Amino acid sequence: MSVVAAALVAAVLIFAIVRPRGLPEIVAALPAAVAALLLGLVTLSDAREQVLELLPTVVFLAFILVLAHLADALGVFRWAASVMGRSARGNPHRLLGSVFVAAAVTTAVLSLDATVVLLTPAVIGAARALRMSPRPHSYATAHLSNSASTLLPVSNLTNLLAFTATGLTFVHFAALMALPWIVSIAIEFAVFWVFFRGDLRHDPARSENVSVAEPVVAPTAALVVLGATLLGFAVAGFFHVEPFWVAAVGACALAVPALKQGYTVPSRVLRAADLTFCGFVLMLGIVVEGVTAGPIGDWLASILPGEASFLGLLTTAAIAAVASNVVNNLPATLMLLAAFGSSAPPGLLLAMVVGVNLGPNLTYVGSLAIMLWRKVGAAHGEPASLRTFTVLGLISTPLTILGAVAALWLALQV
Repeated sequence: MSVVAAALVAAVLIFAIVRPRGLPEIVAALPAAVAALLLGLVTLSDAREQVLELLPTVVFLAFILVLAHLADALGVFRWAASVMGRSARGNPHRLLGSVFVAAAVTTAVLSLDATVVLLTPAVIGAARALRMSPRPHSYATAHLSNSASTLLPVSNLTNLLAFTATGLTFVHFAALMALPWIVSIAIEFAVFWVFFRGDLRHDPARSENVSVAEPVVAPTAALVVLGATLLGFAVAGFFHVEPFWVAAVGACALAVPALKQGYTVPSRVLRAADLTFCGFVLMLGIVVEGVTAGPIGDWLASILPGEASFLGLLTTAAIAAVASNVVNNLPATLMLLAAFGSSAPPGLLLAMVVGVNLGPNLTYVGSLAIMLWRKVGAAHGEPASLRTFTVLGLISTPLTILGAVAALWLALQV
């Protein structure tokens, strides 16, 4: 029966990657979840428990997607593109640095989906306006949507799933992951600087002929609300308030001016919540439960380390990275959390977060964010190259995982 459960997971993931005729992922996930129940792979009580456990995380996802849409509608990303373009001063290396900062902050605060869906078009547009190759800057948003998503519990759906299991507060989680976050981004930047050296070659003559666009006025009110929302995430943990309540308040605060001033409409706000994708996550949780409850889950539990030594952290991150590229990082997280059980040291769970977040930079199928980035890039005339993505990933992914794990081990000692 474990083979059947694994086949169901594979079928759902293949459908999610291919998305024939643009059909939403839930079209495959819902029948697969029903099949898992009818075949006895998952009991009704286990399915209900899994859904109830995932529900706060999924509700948060919906609100953070709405928050990102409203920030975009109010001009946050247009302003970011303007700042990046002006700070570059015609130098591709400066623009790359600005893109790294913008992508890292966007991913950490608004989640990786905002980086790939909203920031990527802004970055491509800024590079073209400066007559620079958009290639390194577009790939930077793809990589940082994964690499920069380790900082906060709210930065990635995988983080939220692990956050509850760690038992840490929002601030403690962020404090432990701050150094790994910085180290992994620094390694990515160094790799990009060398890998894309041809695209980043500075041509002073070209820079002189580029007209500087008028600066975009900063959307102060929207930025203040985003900052307050981030602060709210940190404070809410001390009062045991679920993050989705904070995200809901932030979304409402941005929705009022955005709707009142006609920057968006209710139907677009509802569409931004992507309720079908949220349903997909819940159904996927049920399907994956059929795998984790069988021999595969038992085998996974047997190979995971039990101590948060450096070797234990590195082994956990490596297993998580491999699993992400085999079954995608979301189901990999669900499987690993089930395999670890309720008594796993927080350090190992954080190492798992490192693996499932940095590992997907290795292949196209590692995370849903990369799948989204490929579609966004192609829609804006900057399609991804399998060779470039794979070679870049083979260089950067092992280095970032090793560096981030070393930084995490050091943070745990302190």
